[in-house]
Amino acid sequence: MNDVDAVTRYHEETKHHYDRQARSLGYMDWANQPNPFRWYEGLTRLNLPFTEKDLGAAHMDLYRREDNPVRDFSLQNLSLFLELSLGLSAWKSAGGNKWALRMNPSSGNLHPTEGYVVTLGNIAGEPGVFHYSPYLHALEPRALFPEKVCARLTNHFAVDGFLFGLTSIFWREAWKYGERAFRYCNHDLGHAIAAAGFAANLLGWKITYLSEASDEDVAAVLGLTQTTWIEGEAEHPEILCYAHPSNVKDIPANLPPELISEIVGLPFQGRPNRLSEDHIDWEIISEIAEAAPKPRTPTQHWLAPHRPFFPGDESRIRAAHIIRQRRSALAFDGATSISESQFLTMLDKTLPREDTVPFDFKLGPVRVHLLLFVHRVLGLAPGLYMFLRDEAGFERLKTACRPEFAWKRAKEGLPLFLLTEGPFMREATAVSCQQDIAGDSAFSLGMIADFRRSVEEAPYLYRHLYWETGMIGQVLYLEAEAHGLRATGIGCFFDDAVHNLMGLKDNQFQTLYHFTIGTPVEDQRLQTWSPYAHLTSATPSGEECEAAG
Repeated sequence: MNDVDAVTRYHEETKHHYDRQARSLGYMDWANQPNPFRWYEGLTRLNLPFTEKDLGAAHMDLYRREDNPVRDFSLQNLSLFLELSLGLSAWKSAGGNKWALRMNPSSGNLHPTEGYVVTLGNIAGEPGVFHYSPYLHALEPRALFPEKVCARLTNHFAVDGFLFGLTSIFWREAWKYGERAFRYCNHDLGHAIAAAGFAANLLGWKITYLSEASDEDVAAVLGLTQTTWIEGEAEHPEILCYAHPSNVKDIPANLPPELISEIVGLPFQGRPNRLSEDHIDWEIISEIAEAAPKPRTPTQHWLAPHRPFFPGDESRIRAAHIIRQRRSALAFDGATSISESQFLTMLDKTLPREDTVPFDFKLGPVRVHLLLFVHRVLGLAPGLYMFLRDEAGFERLKTACRPEFAWKRAKEGLPLFLLTEGPFMREATAVSCQQDIAGDSAFSLGMIADFRRSVEEAPYLYRHLYWETGMIGQVLYLEAEAHGLRATGIGCFFDDAVHNLMGLKDNQFQTLYHFTIGTPVEDQRLQTWSPYAHLTSATPSGEECEAAG
């Protein structure tokens, strides 16, 4: 079986159906619930300073670069970047249980994504590779760089900054979701990419994706190949970026192979903590990871278009506060409508624009569009709509869908098309695993990916499709908060039921992630605690970290 067939097989076998869901354990094995926090034992941690700065940035400064002054690469600013991208946002408690929420959302709040920084100057003392601990808000030094390695890295990028890396622990999601976990790890990765992009932008920085690097390169630089992993708990390499002043262009998208070899030869310290006592080996996850590795690749020269933002109402909530208050809705009221301006303003932010966060991350051309179930939007007829994030895909998608769809442009200047009018609350709920949140919202949506053409171009693009959906999701999360609403991602949906609704006959297009936005119903049983109330003047021990998990 070739890699394209392996990717296609994984995707088909992990679909949910009305009469059969994708394979998982089928119950909650609470005794082996993975610890949501990773740390490295045997290291002296560097505690990061806390700050409540909102940086004076307004709502639109999340997206625009020109109004955000470039901050220096100090430990305090690095601390703020990590807090606003991967840090804790709150603790919740109910029924004797307590759990943490984070700035970057995650399927089931399981958090498979781990973050690293590679410093080149004295931003964190000696330069080197550091793991970020969100529980402790601290850096763990895995390897320190000799002067020669640091100098070569500095000369390569030729501008102040640091490397930022992300990895995935598949087991954290597989514990609950079984074989579908690879999907969830990758759209969580997309959320984290966008969260990091927003945090960097508020500091006047930009994260440039080192798109030419391979998974092996990422693993080598972050020390994954130099670490002894507990079986079943290894981290999978995902991305390396370079964080730099946003006014600097033409950052190299690669790392020289000889430099990577020098980093591989460095001693990496620390033992990863055990996340679970026992594990289930979902072989198909290993197979898809092996079938979709990213090799070294040339840079894709795709430029997002220049386009103005839709002239809707801007939020008065400060940008950093929007990030910190983001939560996943648990239920919607099923009654409250939103305005057409709110609806269109939120959708407009999902369009790629040149030099605008987060879609100038340059994953490549647009491959994901939005199938919208519009329930309660004042001034817009309820119905099924399509929002084309690149109108160049109009004819291919129209040809693939039901011939009776109208494809009537619903708003001049925006790529929003009415397919068919009518109430779709029941259908939205049904295809989203019978979850009421999809029908009780103001609107819900499925993210429709250009599947077959992407995986045939390169199997690793299967992962990038999910990254793109996660980035879209993070935009919608923040936009919902900015407009006094709430959102939630939906990973459980009946794949082919959505395709049947659209009239899709094959796997040319596939739905990869669902989302829903509306007026939330708060659960009064929940208590909220500040994100770092658990920290005292003494550093928590490993046992305290484990208890928090």
